Amino acid sequence: MKFPGQRKSKHYFPVSNRDPLLAQLPHQPQAFSTYICGIDQTLVDIEAKVADELLERYGLPKGNSTLINDDSAHALYNELKSNDMISDEFAGGTIGNTVHNYSILADDRSVLFGVMSQNIMVGSYAYRYLCNTSSKVDLNYLQPVDGPIGRCFTLISADGERTFAISKGSMDKLTPHYINQQVVQESSALVITAYLMRASDGDGMTSAAMKAIEYAKAAEVPVVLTLGTRFLIQEDPAWWQNFIKEHVTILAMNEDEGEALTRLKDPLLASEAALEWCDMVLTTAGAIGLYTAGYAEDSAKRETSHLLLPGAIPEFNRYEFSRPMLKADCATPLKVYAHIAPYMGGPDYIRNTNGAGDGALSALLHDLSANTFHKTNVPGSSKHKRDGLCYSSFSQVCKYANRVAYEVLAQHSPRLSRGLPEREDSLEESYWER
Repeated sequence: MKFPGQRKSKHYFPVSNRDPLLAQLPHQPQAFSTYICGIDQTLVDIEAKVADELLERYGLPKGNSTLINDDSAHALYNELKSNDMISDEFAGGTIGNTVHNYSILADDRSVLFGVMSQNIMVGSYAYRYLCNTSSKVDLNYLQPVDGPIGRCFTLISADGERTFAISKGSMDKLTPHYINQQVVQESSALVITAYLMRASDGDGMTSAAMKAIEYAKAAEVPVVLTLGTRFLIQEDPAWWQNFIKEHVTILAMNEDEGEALTRLKDPLLASEAALEWCDMVLTTAGAIGLYTAGYAEDSAKRETSHLLLPGAIPEFNRYEFSRPMLKADCATPLKVYAHIAPYMGGPDYIRNTNGAGDGALSALLHDLSANTFHKTNVPGSSKHKRDGLCYSSFSQVCKYANRVAYEVLAQHSPRLSRGLPEREDSLEESYWER
């Protein structure tokens, strides 16, 4: 596994000339690997520039999001394809994006549960999905289904207005039988999205997700929930509050979803409110930057050397150098917050905001998994005198998540095509070292 962030280390060449102190140690066994797993509605994002006449013909209200059936989706896709109107096709899905980005960052395995078309033709939606997913993502546990996976058409009019047409296909057909208990319980985290809890009658996705949560909780594996959309949350925020309190360890959201969940517009106050239901919160807030919030042991708190920040909670980042912990593992829990402004002020030109939050979450998951990796392979380290939830501090997780989000915003695809640069030519060393 690649460790998150920029970590300086001493290298000895040739390899036989090791650190004299380390040379005295006995041969170390093969490092134990870690991974995360996630459940997703497998779908492909299809982007095309269209005329308003096409929208009217397919009954798609301009600027809105509309569910369409498989026949309409097939006809629409064929028309767009034959007229060479499709500009981009990406593998999509919030969790699919997140586990893919995790594997790119960690250069290590992740596992995805979901469905996949039994028969795959070259150029089909399923083929596109597989082509745009990292080979490090283990897809061996996908459930085979007859029919297409989900498709989300983003239709861009001449005036720039975006109209969405969504065909579910078989993406919600996942059944509990295809959730592997051992895989879930040996993982570092289980990642889910709010969309999974709203499957239609007759679809097994919600049951499958709840079975995975049951397995994870039995083995004390952290459950990570990303909210996905404010429209789903605002329908019944009390239900979601209870769900998070009962099942979720880490919550990821943006400022709109935070407001829908807590009725608090300020992202810092929304993060604080969410800590009443879970152990850690990652909140992305667009041009404001992003926040992390969670718990630390009061006797182990570490004060920041950064400028203390004003806000709804005065000097809220005072202890941002502390490491996140589960509230239950703290004798005297202390709420800790950290914030960072957009990396380098944000990209000069943002082509697509889709996937930035997924990128930030993948960075947090990488740090969490790195903690499990280090704890397993270096159990005697002073780092693990207390059980931490992440390897790094709140502040460092902020910086790492911020850096990955920037990388996604600076490209068109919601998925990373490569890891972070080994050397940051465009970035002062002080970003990582301060």
